[in-house]
Amino acid sequence: MRLFKIKPKAVASMNKPFSLMLIVCSLLVGCSQANQGSLSAKQAKQTVSLTISAAASLTDAIAEVERLYEQQYPQVAITSNFASSGSLQRQIEQGAPVDVFISAASNKMDTLQKQGLLFDDSRQDLLQNKIILIVPKNNTTISEFKDLSSTGVSQISIGEPNSVPAGKYAQQVLTSLGMFEEVKSKTVFAKNVRQVLAYVETGNVDAGIVYATDAKQSDKVKIVAVAPTNSHSPIVYPAAALKESKNYTAAKEFVEFLFSDPADDVFEKHGFTPVSGGFLEN
Repeated sequence: MRLFKIKPKAVASMNKPFSLMLIVCSLLVGCSQANQGSLSAKQAKQTVSLTISAAASLTDAIAEVERLYEQQYPQVAITSNFASSGSLQRQIEQGAPVDVFISAASNKMDTLQKQGLLFDDSRQDLLQNKIILIVPKNNTTISEFKDLSSTGVSQISIGEPNSVPAGKYAQQVLTSLGMFEEVKSKTVFAKNVRQVLAYVETGNVDAGIVYATDAKQSDKVKIVAVAPTNSHSPIVYPAAALKESKNYTAAKEFVEFLFSDPADDVFEKHGFTPVSGGFLEN
């Protein structure tokens, strides 16, 4: 058998493709590292996520405020959670990942504060509201609260008083007027104030007691009476950042934005009364 020797030149010639492959691989690795560096830069500027838990009566107003905030701070992505203040309070107590809480009642916020779940210096009174009596647009038999006790009214709706602040205020109003026990048997308790509004809009009940701001959102109901201010506790919406927030700086900045002029304009448009300076005026 004859053995063939490969000349050095031939080896060099054969190595050329291999060398080219090494060069290409090196370039690819370099590009990959450059891309990784680019990704790292992007990750350094990644979006900050905030979860806002707010009373159901704030649904439309807060959604609009959030859009304004995200326009000003595009690096912040907001997730909203709307429900009764009592339900939101319990979620927070059970460890729900919430950055900012806006309650429709001070006592729900008080409970969280006593448990040390709030950044105390972030808590401020944000808004005020009114309690009203509403009926379907075509109703002509109810014109005041006292009409609710008449035999012509079969069902009325209010929020569940133990978990829905609007329901608690409604109960206070009816008690103040000496009517609660009288109408209790025909009262439909709802899980939040927006459900009360829906019951009235669809005619499933004859009347409902909600916030003035809720009625402002619907063209299917009409306001027939406003509760006397001395018939219920002051309606105050406090806001605060939560200690469990992973983005406390952004959470506190969002709370501060709630007191800005653009946010005030939105709240007033939706029927709320902003609290001057974050504290109730005497």
